[in-house]
Amino acid sequence: MLNPIAGEVFYLDKPLGWTSFDVVKRIRGKLHYRLGIKKLKVGHAGTLDPLATGVLIVCTGKMTKQIDELQAHVKEYVAEIALGATTPSFDLETQIDATYPTEHITREMVEDVLQKQFVGSIEQVPPAFSACKVDGHRAYKMARKGKTVELKAKLLVIDEIELLQYAQDKITVRVVCSKGTYIRALARDIGEALGSGAHLTALRRTRVGGVRVEDCLNVPDMLDVLEAADMVMPEVDAEAAQ
Repeated sequence: MLNPIAGEVFYLDKPLGWTSFDVVKRIRGKLHYRLGIKKLKVGHAGTLDPLATGVLIVCTGKMTKQIDELQAHVKEYVAEIALGATTPSFDLETQIDATYPTEHITREMVEDVLQKQFVGSIEQVPPAFSACKVDGHRAYKMARKGKTVELKAKLLVIDEIELLQYAQDKITVRVVCSKGTYIRALARDIGEALGSGAHLTALRRTRVGGVRVEDCLNVPDMLDVLEAADMVMPEVDAEAAQ
């Protein structure tokens, strides 16, 4: 029996094109309907960009107090990176703004660069197209208006990075990293380290802490579960307490 007010934690596989908040809205809407209430705390533990898929942890009720702890867990991603071209957003959200040679890039070179420059503690400058704040304003809002955004480098930890697939103009890597790592920025930095340019073309979060994508339900299946599940119904004043 589910008790969304006391608190539940759901593991979802976020679909391509959805924001993390889109997922939260769908879950919240279904719970509002099932419980017959208009207010319930629902939040996610770690944003995924609309162009990314994979593990999204959603908490309800009193379990939303665990979000900070869940966000701090190590995360694993599989990223597809196009070599030889850059974009302002470091992914497919914006158009290619420059091209670079790739003829010199070999598999051995990629593996050497990844292991020597991108394992352990690294400094990373977040993307201008990000939710980081500059003088109280979201960086992405400024970047989309064409304003110059200067962000300070942050210290991150890359526990593992593995080359899964190689082609002269495209690589796929598996990354295990700390909270706050921007895989788009990692793609940018890998391109520069290879003497070229690069941008992220696909991203899947495959693990958050001990939660693997295989443990997750897609959104339609989760909504079906919530529709069919027995639930602890709220007391008359439980809505106000939330």
